[in-house]
Amino acid sequence: MFSRKIEGFDPHAFLSSVGPGRSIMQLKPDQIVFRQGDSARALYFVQTGRVQLSVISDQGKEGVTAIHGAGEFFGQESLIEPRTHRTNAVATGTSTIVRIDSVAMTRVMESEPTLAIMFMSFMLSRNVEIEDDLVDHLFNSSEKRLARLLLKLAGIDEYGAGEGKTVGVIPKLRQEVLASRIGTTRGRINYFMNKFRKLGYIDYTGEITVRASLANILSQEDAIEPITYVDGPKTGAGDSLAARRREMAVEAALISDGNAHLADRPMPVRRPPMVANAAGHGR
Repeated sequence: MFSRKIEGFDPHAFLSSVGPGRSIMQLKPDQIVFRQGDSARALYFVQTGRVQLSVISDQGKEGVTAIHGAGEFFGQESLIEPRTHRTNAVATGTSTIVRIDSVAMTRVMESEPTLAIMFMSFMLSRNVEIEDDLVDHLFNSSEKRLARLLLKLAGIDEYGAGEGKTVGVIPKLRQEVLASRIGTTRGRINYFMNKFRKLGYIDYTGEITVRASLANILSQEDAIEPITYVDGPKTGAGDSLAARRREMAVEAALISDGNAHLADRPMPVRRPPMVANAAGHGR
């Protein structure tokens, strides 16, 4: 049975104030909201600042799964069974977070369609974002993934075509976080950030100023790094093995960078090592 409707209910006021089942958290940079594996008993709403979600593998490797800004929810696993946090949540800067007890959130959503619609809209948008991230990793280079992430964090619509917001500012964000979020190395992030700055798409000292023109990167063809091919006979097993190792290193870099273009290129010629026969001649 639904609870009685609350007269004059304002979902934004509800999500920005203290009340039954609600409290406000003032977070410092790197302050932990919850840890992976903790019991999930509350939903969180970002008023100001940013919160990074990440997972840590059994081997200790960390991967950033999301970066939430103002007006976004996280911790929605508290509304379903099993009520366990699957990620770590850490503030990336000074942030104000509203903690809403999951029972209180469920009760109010049952009685107030406006809040339920607001939450459902966020969840649907989040689902689309996850699908876009998957497509990004399957088909786009790390350069394009970084450009798209910066545009999103700056609040700029990549499909705006000159309309709406043209400049956005991202609070200070470590390059390691960006690297983990898009699945590449810090060195490549540093290279692309410098490239974007030289092209006039961004400026950064501490905070990052992003311009809508950064979306130009998304329409460019991905560059393919040259592959070292084996051309010409080799005189020994060592030469062939060294060449193959060079090929494997470049191929691995392309795969990890999201460039599935090898099928469109001539495959390297891989010759077996020369083996001397009994008469001392190669065969």
